[in-house]
Amino acid sequence: MTKLPKTNELGFFEIRLESIGGLGANLAGKMLSEDGVVGNGLNGVGFSSYGSEKKGSPVKAHIRFCEPETNIRDTTPIERPHVVGIFHDALFKTIDCTSGIYPDSTILVNSQKSPDELKNLMKITGGTIAIIDATGIALEEQTKANTAMLGALYRILDFLDPESMKQTIRRTFEKKYPHLVEPNIRTFDRGFNEVEFKTYLPEDGVEPKPFSRSEPLLGYQTQAIGGMIINPGNSMLKDLSISRAGMLPHFHEEKCINCAACDTACPDFCFVWEEKADKKGRPQMFLSGIDYQYCKGCLKCVTACPVEALSGEREYNDGYADKNRVPHLFDLATQN
Repeated sequence: MTKLPKTNELGFFEIRLESIGGLGANLAGKMLSEDGVVGNGLNGVGFSSYGSEKKGSPVKAHIRFCEPETNIRDTTPIERPHVVGIFHDALFKTIDCTSGIYPDSTILVNSQKSPDELKNLMKITGGTIAIIDATGIALEEQTKANTAMLGALYRILDFLDPESMKQTIRRTFEKKYPHLVEPNIRTFDRGFNEVEFKTYLPEDGVEPKPFSRSEPLLGYQTQAIGGMIINPGNSMLKDLSISRAGMLPHFHEEKCINCAACDTACPDFCFVWEEKADKKGRPQMFLSGIDYQYCKGCLKCVTACPVEALSGEREYNDGYADKNRVPHLFDLATQN
């Protein structure tokens, strides 16, 4: 019988998935909780939380497991996870993904970055970091990153049977999308086999960050008079990089005729123009690059370009497709 490796004071092993709407964390959480109960004989519960916008907005999936003789009467959001799955490393810019982790928690990240880079980004003192290029696997297999993340999670959750999850994948896809069954099983296997681990022990004299429950800043006693919103609305800190699925437009400046067809097709006004003099000395607007902070990788601009000055390329480790770019306004704001 399946035996949990560790539990909290209530007897629960808890997992939290951090994502953005559209990357499949909601479905991954449902499949994980279902397989833990149906395929592995545990008691379990799984649920998600997200805003009304869903796609493009933050999503958290919460999964609890316990031994069969223990009842689950707790459906509150998971604050102290034993395992955290982070579906995009750009989430670190706006969300405290590692909130409430234990000193020995395992953090799985969909990323091309090194463990040391991620440790600095997450500002953690210890624990195990697991890395999987789930986006790259999904692009190659023409599936979604969530299945590769599930494969990596099953390498971490060694008390669950990966063969049982493959049967769950079949049940999930075979009726409506039978052509996706085998690609998703291949994606799951690659996630399981390609995940890499690095464990960090806390440095001598460095205490792990204590857990503290976040409290709302505004309440009935502290809000502004009349419920007035005192923070002016702006898009300076809006970052759409989390919504991307691994592809970005690459700008070939030597081919560009500055026709602005790309700018017309772009739904998020990502293209940056600069006024210069043309060959006859007349002022004209020239395309100088792409602000990838606002680019969600839809590639509509690539389709619209009449001279192939834009091409779809894999997003690189630094969050850009090429060097023809302007600085992230988000990066400039946070640095200052």
